[in-house]
Amino acid sequence: MHRSQLAGFIIDCQTDDLETAAEFWSRALGLPRRASSSPDDAGYALLETAPNGPHIEVQKVDHPSRVHLDIEADDVEAEVRRLESLGARRLKQIRSWWVMEAPTGQRFCVVRPSAPTSPPRRTSGSEGARADANELSRALAWAVT
Repeated sequence: MHRSQLAGFIIDCQTDDLETAAEFWSRALGLPRRASSSPDDAGYALLETAPNGPHIEVQKVDHPSRVHLDIEADDVEAEVRRLESLGARRLKQIRSWWVMEAPTGQRFCVVRPSAPTSPPRRTSGSEGARADANELSRALAWAVT
C-alpha cells in the first residue's frame, strides 16, 4: 500500500520577470526566498516554509496565471491509478510526475516526495482517500504546462 499527502502549492505566473513575481509573492505571504542550486529548479522561485510543511513555489509559465497544488506519493503510479479510480484523468507526464485533472476541471500534479526526511502521511485506501479529500477540499486548484 502506498502513501500520499498534500505536497504544496505552486503559483503559476505568466511573466517574463520571475524575479519580480517571486519578490511580490515572498512579501505578500511573508515568506523569505529559499536559494537552490538544483538545475531542476530552473523556472521556479522557492519560498521558505515550515519544516515538513507544504512547499510554496513561484513558477514561470506560458499559460494564464493561476495556482495549483501538488500531491506527493511514495509510489506515483499507484497514486495516479487511485486518483483515476476516483474520476481524475491523466493529462501529461513531465519528468517523474503526472499532471492530472480532477472531475471538476481543476488540474494538479502527482509528484515524488521532495524531502526524504518527511515521508507522506496519508495512507491510500478508503481511509486515506477520505483524509485526502478533506485536505484537498481546503486547498486550491491549478495548472502546469
